[in-house]
Amino acid sequence: MKKIINLVAALVFSMPMLAQKNQPKLEVVAQLPIRPGNVAVAKSGRVFATIHPLGSSEIQLIEIKSKTKYEAYPNASFQKNGKPADDDVLDTPLGLTFDKDDNLYVIDMGQTLGKTRLWVFNTNKNTLVNKIELSEAIAPKGSFIQDIAVDDVNGWAFLADIANPGIIAVNLKTGDARRFSGHPSLKSEDIDMVIDEKVTYFGGAPARVAINPITISADKQTIYFGAMNGTKWYSVPTRLFRDNVSDDSIGKAITIVGTKPISDGAVTDAKGNHYFTNLPGHAISKLSGSTLKDILVDKRLLWPDNVALANGWIYVSVNQLNTTPAFTGGKDEGTAPYYIYKFMLMAN
Repeated sequence: MKKIINLVAALVFSMPMLAQKNQPKLEVVAQLPIRPGNVAVAKSGRVFATIHPLGSSEIQLIEIKSKTKYEAYPNASFQKNGKPADDDVLDTPLGLTFDKDDNLYVIDMGQTLGKTRLWVFNTNKNTLVNKIELSEAIAPKGSFIQDIAVDDVNGWAFLADIANPGIIAVNLKTGDARRFSGHPSLKSEDIDMVIDEKVTYFGGAPARVAINPITISADKQTIYFGAMNGTKWYSVPTRLFRDNVSDDSIGKAITIVGTKPISDGAVTDAKGNHYFTNLPGHAISKLSGSTLKDILVDKRLLWPDNVALANGWIYVSVNQLNTTPAFTGGKDEGTAPYYIYKFMLMAN
């Protein structure tokens, strides 16, 4: 019976999807020679992106200046530029987001350096204002901590770790952190990721990627999360992490919000709607209440990595990640340019 359920789920979440009628228009924000990782947008409209660690190792964090121009952010001295890893420069950042004051939070997995760091930049002054290094007990070497949600009301950040499936809660004021792991909601479901009728492999086996997207409610009282290879979207109160309750208590408080597609990124709006990158469907999907539907389907969405919401627009980084050697097991099969797109949210 389990095999039948998995087969049905795989078919549903891998079927080619038809473009929606009256869907929003996908517009090009940036056309890049290197793969963007995640994108984040300030209230002022400034656009920032990490460069995916599975792509270039020369530059790590950029600001988009035009459709074809970008600059190292905050400047070249923070970029590794092919040199050995160092405490004073970015190593392998991926997730990034803004708070209400336009501070840019960047989670750096430290795949080369061997330590995970959270960088915070004041984008109004273009300066580094905080850097928190996670201990080896919280983020052991080999962790893949790649997505972030920030509670700028209570001063916390919540991080998702794929490699050692877990949620890491960081007190931004003290730098103290705790890890929550072991719960079934954090793990990958046994479901194939089928893109363009091909099963996606990672590390030589069919991809089974654990907790990846993580978002936070507008009132900062709830975090939402789910596995990349997963069809369930979960929630848990943030206060449980702030109160440092037991893992058992946190696990008992986790609830299923609804269904999701196989997805690399997500964002939650002020009304509690959730938007997902839909990898098999080349789409962006929306969960509103208990209803999941595609709101934009476009073949140009070749591995939509993450989504960011700003000023009535949704921004999408697209990087053909399944064509990198980590997925193909051989050569890089990607074809530049890679893109950052945006589309305007529609009333429905």
